[in-house]
Amino acid sequence: MQIRHIEARIALLRRQLTEHQLYHLLSDIPDVRVFMESHIFAVWDFMSLLKSLQNYLTCTTLPWKPVANAATARFINEIVLGEETDVDRNGVPSSHFELYREAMREVGADTRPITDLLAHIDSLADVDAALKGTRLPQGVEQFLRSTFDLIREGQPHKIAAAFTFGRESLIPEMFIEIIRQSGEDKSRCPRLLYYLERHIEVDGDEHGPLAEALVRELCA
Repeated sequence: MQIRHIEARIALLRRQLTEHQLYHLLSDIPDVRVFMESHIFAVWDFMSLLKSLQNYLTCTTLPWKPVANAATARFINEIVLGEETDVDRNGVPSSHFELYREAMREVGADTRPITDLLAHIDSLADVDAALKGTRLPQGVEQFLRSTFDLIREGQPHKIAAAFTFGRESLIPEMFIEIIRQSGEDKSRCPRLLYYLERHIEVDGDEHGPLAEALVRELCA
């Protein structure tokens, strides 16, 4: 199966990420705070890749027309439903991005950089200028530029591969390590724990297999 071939090719990179020394450093709230202030941009990146796939694979314009492939449309719509309109600990609808930002506030992490960036972006054409103007850390800026270059390239199978193998199927393992390495301060950040556990549950059991099916369908 080609999916297994891809996974074999990226196995070393995947292991380097899931066994990264960073997780051992997340032992208290100040450490987690620093991590979250950068990782929030990866959460936004994840949502941007997801919505770009929805734009390519479903009808998001008027008048509505049937899509070329109902299977890929269903796969992506199911993932969007869970990522963009999940529920918080109280059962209130919320995107995973908003859940994460609330968790940042809970631990005292600075949400102003991501909020400021989003305030300067109303369309895809605004991204490059906004990244430059908001003076983000170099690594964050490079990461986001790479993602939006891929989105603008407009090849859904590449976007789906990045989404699946670089995010969706990788995230549960990364988050399991974060929870495992965190110290006793876990009780002080219930919103963060809910976000991490929810992502492990949803991505590992539901969205990961859907994303792989999406790649198979797109690549035939």
